[in-house]
Amino acid sequence: MKLDDVDLKILSLLTENARMSFVDIGKELNLSRVAIRERINMLTENGVIEKFTVVINSEKLGKKVSAFFEVDCNPSSLVAVAQALADNPNVASCYQMTGPSTLHTHVLVDDFSSLEHFINNELYALEGITRVESHILLRRFKSRNGLKL
Repeated sequence: MKLDDVDLKILSLLTENARMSFVDIGKELNLSRVAIRERINMLTENGVIEKFTVVINSEKLGKKVSAFFEVDCNPSSLVAVAQALADNPNVASCYQMTGPSTLHTHVLVDDFSSLEHFINNELYALEGITRVESHILLRRFKSRNGLKL
């Protein structure tokens, strides 16, 4: 799908506030509510917009510790390890990265005791892991979901 400047402006507005109404977007771009609705429907149907969602502050829900893990796996175990991590409720995201069969995993837990339990009883228990490097988040300077236009 070829996007024009109006589509990009719509996406930019929705990135900042996915609850913005068709009317408000139309006012901002000098277009009708119907024109905006049709464009958003087309962007959704063509997979440019995958879903509308909410960003939750994990600390407000008691998840005080945010840790990142670089998990190296045997190549034959990578998919099974990735699926097990993706299914774990403490795992916020899991991506395959370049490197020696590496998974980049973001974990959110209540406290350091919970982090220790995750590492020892859930992460290290997975078969096929060859190395784990961990990083604990101290301070967030920028956080963003999806592409910034």
